Amino acid sequence: MTTDTLSRRLADFAVAAYTEGIPQDVARSTRERVLDVVGLCLAATTLDTSRQAHGFAVAQHTSGPCTAVGLGTGLAAPQAAFVNGVLAHSLDFDDTHLPSVLHPSPSVVPAALAAAQAHGRSGEQAVRAAAVGIEVVVRTGMAGYDRELGNSIFFEHGQHATSICGTLGAAVAAALLAGADADGVADALGLAASMAGGVIEANRTGGTVKRLHCGWAAQAGVSAAELARHGFTGPPTVLEGRFGFFEAFLHGPGHLEEVTDGLGTEWAVPGIFFKPYPSNHFTHALIDAGLAFRAQGITPDDVAHVRLGVPAAVIRTIGQPLDAKRAPATGYQAQFSGPYAFAAGLFGGGGLGVAREDFSDALAADPARRALMARTDVEPDAACDAIFPHQFPARVTVTLADGATRSVFVEANRGGPQRPLSADELLEKFLGNAAAVLDAPAARTLGERCLALDTEASLDAVLASTLTGTTHPGGS
Repeated sequence: MTTDTLSRRLADFAVAAYTEGIPQDVARSTRERVLDVVGLCLAATTLDTSRQAHGFAVAQHTSGPCTAVGLGTGLAAPQAAFVNGVLAHSLDFDDTHLPSVLHPSPSVVPAALAAAQAHGRSGEQAVRAAAVGIEVVVRTGMAGYDRELGNSIFFEHGQHATSICGTLGAAVAAALLAGADADGVADALGLAASMAGGVIEANRTGGTVKRLHCGWAAQAGVSAAELARHGFTGPPTVLEGRFGFFEAFLHGPGHLEEVTDGLGTEWAVPGIFFKPYPSNHFTHALIDAGLAFRAQGITPDDVAHVRLGVPAAVIRTIGQPLDAKRAPATGYQAQFSGPYAFAAGLFGGGGLGVAREDFSDALAADPARRALMARTDVEPDAACDAIFPHQFPARVTVTLADGATRSVFVEANRGGPQRPLSADELLEKFLGNAAAVLDAPAARTLGERCLALDTEASLDAVLASTLTGTTHPGGS
């Protein structure tokens, strides 16, 4: 096979990192992302869409050694990866890389967990494979970042880079765990590129399809790895070729240097943002602003008008159509509403400031929140434009009932390198999510095992523990 193509260079990097080891900070960050994903999966088991996804997987009449977190075992690897990918992305609580504006872990980690179970790999092998897969997601996503535009080209075209690039990273992780050499990893990449997809119109106008995206990417990645193992091959120039991945999705060659510069020596994984709040990441600075005004003693009844100043590029997601964003029909739609996010912060919530229960259908329809949202406008802010998409900032100005104005500028997002979540906060987030299925002792034990995953000889017992110590009938 040709050895100087992008796919082969990624494959050589992947095999070297998997066999020789990864830096300690990368391994630690990856274990924390496994913790995060497993917690998100547990929390999402309560959703109708999660039960629908699990039912779909079971109806495929395949069987195997793999576990759907919090829901059941006995699935083949592609189906387990699908279910866990759906669960991991369903709450919009998953990690984010900036400025590529994608979520790397909810496709890769489910694929790695499933492939590791299917092939009897250790926790350390799963962590290494997941780290490599996440790095591939970020690097291919960054090839689509346009500095002049100040945004992802994928995003501008309505494409969900999370699932599109996630398919590639999932395939690499699964291929490594299946025992592939560099040729096999490159073939898995070549096959996965033909399986990648996802459009993001649901962010604007609704539908639950986005919850499928990371599940489909994880399943496709595992399937691509298995197809390569059985002899299927991919084009060596699948990424950079005239009819390759980047030309097809970006309508141009992309920034190919982002794929290879520093490959193997500079890792993006430790700098990926953890989400403190379960909503679209564009809304987080608005939540922070609401919490800041709340800390100043301002109440919703004090507020006559709210101006949400945000990057112009995010308004179509969290501010349009404005009537719909002021009156989200469901808790899920509220996760993509700028007006609701600010209201949630100002009213205050659980967890790290605002939690899953603060995005319920009932609260989305709450008259007091609706009244505040009706007094809220969403507008572009030049200072925010200058920072985006390296951060998702916001400048929020409230006019009080007495005519006075107050303003809060949130420049850096909580959960990223400038405002990292502490180890205690990451564990608190996990325990809050795991409480949807597990009692407190079982959740804490599971969390400790995830954070020490590299000491586990197998993933079977770890994932089986997501089905025990249950507090609701979703886990069995």
